[in-house]
Amino acid sequence: MIGKSTEPPSFYRSQGPSADGREGFESLPTTASPWGPDSQHGGPPAGLLARAIENLSDAVIGRFTMELLGPVPVDDLAVSASILRPGRSVQLAAAELYDVARGRPVATARAWLFPATGAGPDQEQVAPAHGPEDGTARERPEGWGGGYVDAVDWRWITGDLADPGPGVVWMRPPDLVEDEEASPIQRLVTCVDSASGVSAVFDPREWGFLNTELTVHVLRPPEGEWVCLDATTTLSSGSVGMAVAEAHDRRGLVARSTQALLVQRR
Repeated sequence: MIGKSTEPPSFYRSQGPSADGREGFESLPTTASPWGPDSQHGGPPAGLLARAIENLSDAVIGRFTMELLGPVPVDDLAVSASILRPGRSVQLAAAELYDVARGRPVATARAWLFPATGAGPDQEQVAPAHGPEDGTARERPEGWGGGYVDAVDWRWITGDLADPGPGVVWMRPPDLVEDEEASPIQRLVTCVDSASGVSAVFDPREWGFLNTELTVHVLRPPEGEWVCLDATTTLSSGSVGMAVAEAHDRRGLVARSTQALLVQRR
């Protein structure tokens, strides 16, 4: 069932640093996409890339962009990160996710880092009119694999993975790495990659709408375990689609995301 009270396992198990300076990870079955057990949902890889970038400094991520270079296998991965543009006010960081068995990168990320402290203008927060306790847990759609879908706790306000159209859902992912509490940003990017599935326009058993990238503009880190996605997908007459989402916590808006989609009949 989508929406469980039991604590699921994490997405990855750390294997520690390797000789080439990367950090290795064992991908657990919870990372698998709905379309098969051998490739990952985009959420967990986004979390690993964000984690590597966060470990570079005490700054906060204000914009995060992940480029998916191909399917991410449910296999051993390694990640590295570096500062491309140092600075006292803002920094540009990059990270790479590497497929160990095949010897190639499978995803990259760039992020603008902002100071962790600062006094911005005091803006009133508009809290959502609902919380996860107002949502409904639903069965996984027929024909969908478990993995990521079963690992995340879902509480639907409107829509459903099986129903075409916009959707609003509260999501609670497990920890990214075993025996390590995930940061708020890691939880955020692990969830927002689901926007295209939450707001699918066509039946995903007949149509594919794979995102080639994910861009997230972050106003502030989310508070608490739950992230709410309010997502919409827009298609054209060609092969390009776009999924956009607002992400909220119980206090209000925390981020906006976009995804460019490759739309193809299965």
